[in-house]
Amino acid sequence: MELRQLRYFVCVVEEGGFTRAAARLHLAQPGLSAQIRQLEKELGQPLLDRSARSVTPTEVGRAVLPYARAALAAAESVRQTVDAYTGLLRGRVTLGLVSGATGHAFDIAALLADFHDAHPSVEVALTEDTTERMQAALLAGELDIALLGTADEVPPPGAAFQTVIDVPLVAAVAPSDPLFDHIDGTSVPLAELRDRPLICLPRGTGVRTALERGCAQAGFRPRVAFEAAAPHVLSQLAARGLGVAVLPAGENDSPLDGHLRTLRIVRPEMRARIALAWQAGGPSSPAARVLLDRLREVLPTPSDECERG
Repeated sequence: MELRQLRYFVCVVEEGGFTRAAARLHLAQPGLSAQIRQLEKELGQPLLDRSARSVTPTEVGRAVLPYARAALAAAESVRQTVDAYTGLLRGRVTLGLVSGATGHAFDIAALLADFHDAHPSVEVALTEDTTERMQAALLAGELDIALLGTADEVPPPGAAFQTVIDVPLVAAVAPSDPLFDHIDGTSVPLAELRDRPLICLPRGTGVRTALERGCAQAGFRPRVAFEAAAPHVLSQLAARGLGVAVLPAGENDSPLDGHLRTLRIVRPEMRARIALAWQAGGPSSPAARVLLDRLREVLPTPSDECERG
């Protein structure tokens, strides 16, 4: 019996089939099937029920599964202990990133490149998704760390936050829009956006959640005519006169100067926040903990933004 066979068995159970397990393990499916059959032959009992569309563990397989996972965990602990003594950091870290998170505050590519130079044996898997899905993945242990947008000042139960960006939402309008020459010149009450075509990030993002909450507080539902995942695309649509873009302050800097005017949305004011998030107990792997510590050290905070302003 080999550890890799136990790992293959656990993976097939978790994925519910050989095809997905082979893809996850980067193996050919026939080779994976052969290793599982060899393990079953050695144990003298079938571990998997292959008769249905989804592969499931047999009664013996269910009994073996926790011991297989325990053996794999023990082997990983041995590896981590040795690595700690040798100063070697390795493993895999999953990092989630909300679209547009790197707009003007930090360069995630440079941060990850520096981390890779310092720890070349660590694989970092970067994924992009909505806040809603990343938050669920984080709490489920499918992500180690996430940079996500949030409408809340405090994290949900089971998670921890470090706020990176905290800015007001603004309305960006083209010269042809009546709001371009708004009497206030710097702000607009949210009620004045009632029944206006709005351009915003998709549902599941922190900005969209903040907008919907603010509109509910003002007594109406937002009329979102266009959605885009990247804030600069929202600015481009607004510059073409297709509606009022609702953006975090600062997202439409320089490229569209003269083509857009931004007005701070008030009564109520709404905030756009990006937070570095992780499970409340901290990441489970040493590699993820080191990357989290590095991100917490180098990423800006709202107070940093104020000082630069």
